Amino acid sequence: MEEILLKLYEMTAIGSIVEQPSFLIMYVLAFVLLYLGIKKEYEPLLLIPIAFGVLIANFPGGDMGVLAAVDKMVDGEMYHNVITLSNGEVWADANGEPYNIYEVGLPQIAHDLGLMNFLYYMLIKTGFLPPIIFMGVGAMTDFAPMIRNLKLAFFGAAAQFGIFAVLLIGCNFFTMQEAASLAIIGGADGPTAIFTTIKLAPHLLGPIAIAAYSYMALVPVIVPLVVKLLCTEKDLKINMKEQDKLYPSSVEIKNMRVLKILFPIVTTTLVAIIVPSAVPLVGMLMFGNLIKEVGTNTSRLYDAASNSIMNAATIFLGLCVGATMTVDAFLNLQTIGIVIGGFFAFGLSIAAGILLVKLYNCFAKKKINPLIGATGLSAVPMASRVANDIALKYDSRNHVLNYCMSSNVSGVIGSAVAAGILISFLG
Repeated sequence: MEEILLKLYEMTAIGSIVEQPSFLIMYVLAFVLLYLGIKKEYEPLLLIPIAFGVLIANFPGGDMGVLAAVDKMVDGEMYHNVITLSNGEVWADANGEPYNIYEVGLPQIAHDLGLMNFLYYMLIKTGFLPPIIFMGVGAMTDFAPMIRNLKLAFFGAAAQFGIFAVLLIGCNFFTMQEAASLAIIGGADGPTAIFTTIKLAPHLLGPIAIAAYSYMALVPVIVPLVVKLLCTEKDLKINMKEQDKLYPSSVEIKNMRVLKILFPIVTTTLVAIIVPSAVPLVGMLMFGNLIKEVGTNTSRLYDAASNSIMNAATIFLGLCVGATMTVDAFLNLQTIGIVIGGFFAFGLSIAAGILLVKLYNCFAKKKINPLIGATGLSAVPMASRVANDIALKYDSRNHVLNYCMSSNVSGVIGSAVAAGILISFLG
């Protein structure tokens, strides 16, 4: 009987959790993220799969955690892209020769390392899913507000300042590649952060993705905080519609549909010429938008990109990213640095957009509400909605949503281009 009870006990994960209580911290993290996604409704489509991925990855014996491939010295010889199994042994063939993960077929990865490693190395590590998600985002995005207010789009570009500011600071504590992956959190775009990290610092994918999506979810908290620090009541009461009446635009758009079709084609061409490494993200973003704007002839493609494909990609991306958050990968000083640095990148991006608007207002007759600068993030349309709510608190007639969307949408393009620049220089 005692032997049976012992076998039953050994079958459970209780012994391993007792030996390594740090697993409990990961469970708490998973529960907190689930609470934010379910109860608070912060980015639930991504936060819930990520949180559940964290949870299932940290049950000892479940073999659902993603194992990082690293260069490692084995028996005095250096091997590249080696996997260390959960029992501490190196993944090797019958002769003891360590496998290079990128020279092993996917069926063997699935058989030896389990489902989540199979999905991760097939969908994430190849860089496949982030561009697919960008295609879906493009299909769900309307660029008309930006086209109508093209001048406001430049304030979205200014918000990318946080990325490069944190890069310069972070390189004192991380390698340049790691600092760039950290800094891209300032773009407030999860797929962009994941794509950049895969290219530059794949071993940091878990904590960077969690930080990026967590801060995106906290946009309703962080944006008002930065706005309160930098904006006066007079700034926030600037009514954009009244400014348009006082200083009407001299440019009249006669055929918006043609412009909306030409925009993704022209943008992709320009970006491909100037920053070719940004094409996987920007190109797929613009392709998704193009099939949306063409209309009836591509309605089936648009429906697939914005619904079934987007939903499937989101599920697998969230679960795989969460599964990289194993106790060994997350509970270290490097992760703490990423969380702190990511917050500064996020805050500096918002602040840069606001300050550029305030500087512009010092010289221009037609004033711009600084909230437009605060929405130069890629968190579309959450950042614009938050900014609009702030404006309405000071003036119930001051609807700035469409103006903020101009900066907000340009931030999506800006962060993708910034990622392309970082990958070109550091990849």
